[in-house]
Amino acid sequence: MAVATKDAVLGSAVDLAREVAVELAQDPSDVGEHLGVVVEGERLVSHRFACLARGYRGWEWTVTVARVPRGRTATVCEAELLPGDDAILGRAWVPWAERLRPGDIGPGDVLPFRSDDPRLEPGWTPTGDDELDSVAIDELALARARVLSTDGIAEAAERWYRGSQGPTSAGALASAAACQTCGFLVPLQGALGTLFGVCVNEWSPDDGRVVSYDHGCGAHSETDAETPPSEWPDADPLIDELRVESVDRSAAPTADEPAFDEPVTDEAASDEAASDETEHDEAASDEAVHDEAASDETEHDEAASDEAVHDEPASDDAVAIDAADDEAVPVEQADAGQ
Repeated sequence: MAVATKDAVLGSAVDLAREVAVELAQDPSDVGEHLGVVVEGERLVSHRFACLARGYRGWEWTVTVARVPRGRTATVCEAELLPGDDAILGRAWVPWAERLRPGDIGPGDVLPFRSDDPRLEPGWTPTGDDELDSVAIDELALARARVLSTDGIAEAAERWYRGSQGPTSAGALASAAACQTCGFLVPLQGALGTLFGVCVNEWSPDDGRVVSYDHGCGAHSETDAETPPSEWPDADPLIDELRVESVDRSAAPTADEPAFDEPVTDEAASDEAASDETEHDEAASDEAVHDEAASDETEHDEAASDEAVHDEPASDDAVAIDAADDEAVPVEQADAGQ
């Protein structure tokens, strides 16, 4: 096989190759110095130019030229931007179905079908035995085209237990009790139900998620939070002593509405105090009149008693006179008899 050698005609077509590279670039300044030529084959040479465009460090403008046998004119075959030895490259292209990762599927996205998925196995095929079909279809829900295989169950259990809903998460380590004793845990059915359940507590950060029995959080149904003592004393109640609330008493209260006293203002308090003093003076005056009347009655009674004392001797004198008169009567009668 003949070895390709340098071609003088094609190797000297630097200006032609540069013109093509400038047309290919968006800005003529993006085309740098000539880096050399590469012999691609018989009468086929590529000219390389440095790329000065931002973000394309290490890339090269490559223009390939050729000529016909015995020809003296170079012809451009193709021009493109290719990475050099120290170019910054992206990752190797991976098919879409293979580069997807858990969490990449969004609304409207659809995964391609995998007929050989090791996590699945054929579902239950009815056998005609009512007892077996009832258990497999009604209780275990195996009447599907494919169901979880043993590998699929083990993979899910391992992922859940080692994840944020397992016993090693920060919330589980700080919790006071495990999910197994919480009233908001709904156990799963089947093999996964021996280790996992679903949290249905809206106050829990794991609400609606699968959690392990030894997981935990601060929203456990049987735990309580201790009230820490406050370092600040309770503030004294504020009483407004300068505010006066006016109440309209023009409308009489109904039977269902309690009557409220009118607030006492400074003028009303002064009038009430003056009224109390007046009543007190009148009461004192009445007591003085009563005492004076009682004194008059006492003096009158004493005078009457004195008169009674003076009347008693007079009565004795009258009795003596009457006795003397009685004694004188027999004398007169005696004189008459004589």
